[in-house]
Amino acid sequence: MQPKYCKESRVNRTSRVFPNDVNNHNTLFGGNLMSNLDQVASISAARHSRQECVTASTDSVDFLHPIRTTDSVCFESYVTWTGHSSMEVFVKIVAENLKSGKRIIAATAFLTFVALDDNKRPTPVPAVIPETEEEKKLHETAEERARMRKERKQKSEELAAVLTTKRSWDLY
Repeated sequence: MQPKYCKESRVNRTSRVFPNDVNNHNTLFGGNLMSNLDQVASISAARHSRQECVTASTDSVDFLHPIRTTDSVCFESYVTWTGHSSMEVFVKIVAENLKSGKRIIAATAFLTFVALDDNKRPTPVPAVIPETEEEKKLHETAEERARMRKERKQKSEELAAVLTTKRSWDLY
């Protein structure tokens, strides 16, 4: 399987922030941002693997600066690293003040997708080739994130084993 360049999976989506997109602080609603980043990340995963893909995890979404109705918001995503059937996708969210033109990194996120074959089973994906300094830095730090992701999943499974599925009114 031929490796692919990060740029082959790159997705850009720019939107205007409207009043119905904001929360009570008059900034972009976090759920709106998360929905958009999952959508662009899923396209990056599908472009890289050319397979159906499912979101396995959202490792982090770091909100760094508020996004206002005076801004546009640009979601840029691409595959930074791959395992056997999994792909780490980085999403950079840039807010641009539409009057001044000032651009700022408003948020970043890492998501993991798994490629599926026609039987809905995990299937191998190509390796990734980074080219830019940003891509190289994300690629070389990805194995540590993958290790932490695996540890976090194990802890989540341990926690889930002790959680109840009873209705809240049946607890007492």
